[in-house]
Amino acid sequence: MDVGALIIGDELLSGKRQDKHMQALIRILAARGMKLAWVEYLGDSPARIEAALARAFQGGDLVFSFGGIGATPDDHTRACAARALGVELALHPEARAIIEGRFGDEAYPHRINMGVFPAGARLIANPVNQIPGFSCGHVHFVPGFPSMAWPMIEAVLDAGYRHLFSDTPDVDLTLVAVDAREGDLIDLMQEFVARYPALRFSSLPSFATAERPMQIEFGFTGPPSLAAIALAEFEKALKARGYTVQPGKGG
Repeated sequence: MDVGALIIGDELLSGKRQDKHMQALIRILAARGMKLAWVEYLGDSPARIEAALARAFQGGDLVFSFGGIGATPDDHTRACAARALGVELALHPEARAIIEGRFGDEAYPHRINMGVFPAGARLIANPVNQIPGFSCGHVHFVPGFPSMAWPMIEAVLDAGYRHLFSDTPDVDLTLVAVDAREGDLIDLMQEFVARYPALRFSSLPSFATAERPMQIEFGFTGPPSLAAIALAEFEKALKARGYTVQPGKGG
């Protein structure tokens, strides 16, 4: 099961705020031996949010959606999720009790709407202000506020996805081929991609500068022992073709 993220808000696309969620999610997943597979940034467009959520619900990925679950007019995520699922919005009874307990009479008429979720949704506890997020299948909705969102994600992972944790997470091992051009090494790259289908292969060329010649950083990502074998064999193949090889940032 891959892990993805939907990060929602016009303020991110306009540059008014800088996203912090992606790097935090990478760290949270890495601590559990997991990796982030994809991220999609969305503005506050109901049509785009609904389409993205429809894809998320229909796919098999574990998805975290950040933002847009408040009670202001620009918070569209709850309604978009309901439409994407083809269900009605409904006031969750547990959420109602939480919001009424926190705000009393001031829960009405607006704050109570923060407990209106797609019918059948499950709550995600919020340790900061108690206003819950919600889950529908493997898609989990948290606020845009980092102090709330990040511990909520950790709780979701620890409660429901321990079977995806790994004590031996993938590694990213790299080396650098000096004075190399990708066009001259396509056949070798194809050979290793076919030889190691369980690994992810990368090729990152760099132009020459006054300080160093042009070069390519090659990488293998996957199980540690297998990645180490592939890197050693690739280094041997490069040297056999006359290239100078240097250690990369990841190996």
